[in-house]
Order: sequence, then structure tokens, then C-alpha cells
Amino acid sequence: MKRPAALLFDLDGTLVDSAPDLGGAANDMLQARGREPLPLDALRPHGGSGARGMIGAAFGLAPGDAGYEVLRDEFLRVYEGRLLRHTALFDEVDALVAGLAAAGLPFGIVTNKAVRLAAPLADGLGLRPPAAVLIGGDSTPHAKPHPAPLWAACAALGVAAADCVYVGDDPRDMRAAAAAGMPGWAAAWGYLGVAEPVQAWGAQAVIETPAALLKRLALA
Repeated sequence: MKRPAALLFDLDGTLVDSAPDLGGAANDMLQARGREPLPLDALRPHGGSGARGMIGAAFGLAPGDAGYEVLRDEFLRVYEGRLLRHTALFDEVDALVAGLAAAGLPFGIVTNKAVRLAAPLADGLGLRPPAAVLIGGDSTPHAKPHPAPLWAACAALGVAAADCVYVGDDPRDMRAAAAAGMPGWAAAWGYLGVAEPVQAWGAQAVIETPAALLKRLALA
């Protein structure tokens, strides 16, 4: 395959395993209300949906439901206070980033996480640099699955969308890539959600591990 000019990555569930702190924030809220915490395995699949996923799993509320916004705002405050307590890069991501750098292949991060949370997370885990750009959920007027964030990252990198690949662990990532006119590769090591199997997302490739991604790019 022709090597892309740049790679774009989702953050949570793709580069970073933030489920322990996302789930921890939800459990902090449950315990503050005298309720039993949920096992991390029950919360992890919802990690890619951030506050929406955690509140849905812990409290059974969705956007538009009464009381959801209050819980969302509380969740974001609690989560910001423990942003890097247990969060870490996924296994092999260090080697993936090093391999991209050694090949001179630039990459960026495109996430629906607000920049005030995404930037210190990426910085604290040593992803910025080398990531050349970080686009958050509030960096453009529309969040994923709208293509605007991916286009903004391409513009910052100075490459055409068709010459990039977007790697993510959620169906919205694949829809955003398709709308932006770039290949979407599914990160099968990520959270993957609960709605539909990864093979049904319409991804142009399903990548099992970060090491397998390097091999697909002929960098390992």
C-alpha cells in the first residue's frame, strides 16, 4: 500500500487508556451518593464516549434527560481532578510513536475531548510533542463524526485529507474519516463501544495492535 503522508489518531481508547480515570470519576460520584462503585470492566467499553458514556453507564441518563447536564458538569469537574491518576498509554504505543518519528511520518491527535482536558493529558503522557497537532472537541464548530476536526488537523499539518489515515476505536471515528475523504482504520485494541461489532463499522482496515499498525505501514 502507498504510505500515507500523515496519520491522525483518536486519543481515548486509541493512544491512551483513560478508562481507569474516566470510570474512577463515575465511581467517585456514585460513592458520594452512597452507592456501590461499578467494576471497571462494566465501564471500560463506554470510555470512548467520555462523559456521555460514563453517565449513561453509571446513572442510566442520556443527553436530553432531566438531570443529565448537572451530572455531566459534575463528572467533568471530578474527572479533571484525577486526569492522570491511573491513565497511561496503551501497550506498544510508545514503540508506535517512536517508529513514526524514526520514519519521519508526522501524526496528529483528533479527539472529541475538550482541549482543556486533552492537552494536559497528551502533554503528561509525552504525546505532545511528538504529535504535531491536537484538535479537541471544541477546536472547531462541530465535533466528530463531522469531518471538520479532521480537516482542521490536515490543514495544520499541510497535507490533503486523502493523503491521511485516521485511526480510532469508535464507529464515529470511521464515519468522520469517510466524511472527510480519508481512510479510516479501526483500532481493535481500544474500547470499541457496545453498539455494533468493529467489523460492521465500515473501516478500511481493522488493526489488532499498535505493533500491527507499524507493520501495515511497513515500518516494522
